[in-house]
Amino acid sequence: MPVDPMDDIELRSVQLQFPNARGSILEACEQRRVPTDKGDVHVAIQGDTAKPAIVTYHDLGLNYATSFAGFFNFPVMRGLLENFCVYHVTAPGQEEGAPTLPEDYMYPTMDELAAQLLFVLSHFGLKSVIGFGVGAGANILARFAHAHPDKVGALCLINCVSTQSGWIEWGYQSFNARFLRTKGMTQGVIDYLMWHHFGRNPEERNHDLVQMYKQHFERGVNPTNLAMLINAYIHRNDLHLARTPPGTPGTEAAATTLKMPVINITGSLSPHVDDTVTFNGRLDPTNSSWMKISDCALVLEEQPAKLAEAFRLFLQGEGYATPLSTPASSPCGTKYHTYSSIFFANFREQQQQAMEERERERERERDRQRQLSLRVGNRLRETAINCTGVQGDNNNAEDQDGDEELDLENGNGAGNGNRAYVTTDTSGTLYYGTQSNKIRITENPLPEPVSS
Repeated sequence: MPVDPMDDIELRSVQLQFPNARGSILEACEQRRVPTDKGDVHVAIQGDTAKPAIVTYHDLGLNYATSFAGFFNFPVMRGLLENFCVYHVTAPGQEEGAPTLPEDYMYPTMDELAAQLLFVLSHFGLKSVIGFGVGAGANILARFAHAHPDKVGALCLINCVSTQSGWIEWGYQSFNARFLRTKGMTQGVIDYLMWHHFGRNPEERNHDLVQMYKQHFERGVNPTNLAMLINAYIHRNDLHLARTPPGTPGTEAAATTLKMPVINITGSLSPHVDDTVTFNGRLDPTNSSWMKISDCALVLEEQPAKLAEAFRLFLQGEGYATPLSTPASSPCGTKYHTYSSIFFANFREQQQQAMEERERERERERDRQRQLSLRVGNRLRETAINCTGVQGDNNNAEDQDGDEELDLENGNGAGNGNRAYVTTDTSGTLYYGTQSNKIRITENPLPEPVSS
């Protein structure tokens, strides 16, 4: 009997699962306050501090937990981070539950926020790091890498803006900062932040993700502190990067590009695609890559698998991805071989071991031959005295014993013109003598004549 498709169906064992829960990163991180010349900076440490360091920096309206928790809890990233230690840096006053900064507090500029990273590296004893930044955090890390190229081994920047703010951005963000100070988190500010992260029409995207970010902007952000960060961001100056060599006509004398490898990433739906293209035009094409990921704007949340794979391959290409340590000559103190270099290193080692084993085997074979020749010679000398009828009587044998030399290797003997030889049969028994007379060589010093 056919089942009516409109029949009721009972659901059993229904459970909610949250694969990328953000609370887990808070429990896994060690919280630190690092003193700087512009106040304390909140740093969360995730992983073993003895391993190579990755420094992250968040975007506007977010902190390390809301910006990176979902991505670093992604399965691919959890496996990769077994070989790294992540230092999540949060801008002043942007951490969860941060108190309102004093009214007379002079919030750091973008260059001063980048300079604070020197205090972080010095506090934890880091000689060099891998930078991972998003939006405003990417701009801060780019500034730090430009000012201190010896401190950064590689950069992964998402939606990075390298120019100063335009009139439209400056106008919108100025109004946002004013509303945040006077009225708090208004709907207009929330809409602008949603556009900044998700681009146009965020309601057409992942509904749960959009609602989560809206709730965070409404309840989890200190409006006054965010206004200070926004004000610093819209008053940023140009990074002064140039792909052309210094001294080229039409370029600034002090303009240089980033020296370290850079992967420049954006989403196809992001409002910052053109900014990343401009930034890519200022980078050295020999050590930089531009990547646009489809069907997303907030790459960390909407396409974590593609971003994690790109980041893993980027690190592997720079020699950081596999757990085989080398001397501390690498940009991060401990560098890692790629899989191909490991394979060829093991192949060469196996070939070298095989050659050494063959050489030892040949040496053992030569030793066996020498010992055999020596043993045969000793037996012949012992039996020569008692050998009768082979080369004459006993007296002649004793007189010729000192003069007769045996060529054991060629099977030749000298004495009375007779040609002596050493042979063996299928059982391995040795014989010495001439064609007409020969004796069997045994452990017994007395010879055993053999009939012809």
